[in-house]
Amino acid sequence: MISIDPNTQSERDIYKLLIGSVVPRPVAFVTTLSADGVLNAAPFSYFSIASSNPPLLSVSVQRKNGAPKDTARNAMQSGELVIHIVDEDTVAAVNETAANLPPDESELDRTRLTPVVSDVVKVPGVLESKIRMECVLEQVVTLDGADQLPAADLLIARVVRFHVSEELYEHGRIDASKLKPVSRMAGNIYSTLGEMFTIERPV
Repeated sequence: MISIDPNTQSERDIYKLLIGSVVPRPVAFVTTLSADGVLNAAPFSYFSIASSNPPLLSVSVQRKNGAPKDTARNAMQSGELVIHIVDEDTVAAVNETAANLPPDESELDRTRLTPVVSDVVKVPGVLESKIRMECVLEQVVTLDGADQLPAADLLIARVVRFHVSEELYEHGRIDASKLKPVSRMAGNIYSTLGEMFTIERPV
C-alpha cells in the first residue's frame, strides 16, 4: 500500500485522490432562481441522502476563490431548490449546464431541456428528468478551506414534493433499471448502472 499524507499534497492532488476513490457518485442536477428571476441549473456529484425522516438531501457546492457559486447563493437567498436525478437520457444536456456562465444567463438556454412549474416551491424543475424533488433549504454549513477562505457550502435540503415518472414507480419502489441513472467517476468519465447483485444483511 502507498501511504499518503494529505498535508503534503496539493489541493489538486487531493481532489484527484478523492474523486478517483469515492466512486461511483450519483449526480444531482440542481435548479435555483436568482433574485432577478434567472433560472440557474448545474450538476453536482458531491451529493447524497442525509436522512429519510425527515427526507433530507445533501449537496456540497464548492466555492471559487472563497465566493459562493450561483447555485449556493441562490438557494441561500430564496431558501428553495429543485434536485433532479441524472439519467442516460439527460446526461448530455445536463453536462452542457456545467459551463461557467455569468449569473444573468440561464444554463438551460444551452440545452433543449424544458422548465416546468413546481407544485410547492417557486423554482421550476426540468420536465425531462424522470425523478425530481422540490426542496426547501433546511440548513447550510460553510466549510472552511486550508487557505482560510471558505471552501464549500454544504446544502441540506428537505424534500417537500417528489415527482417520479410513472414507468419507474411500482408499489412504492423505484425501478432502477428503468431510471437508468448515471454516476460520476474521475475526470470526464461517467458510468451507467451496470451489473446488480444481492447480499442479504445479517440479522
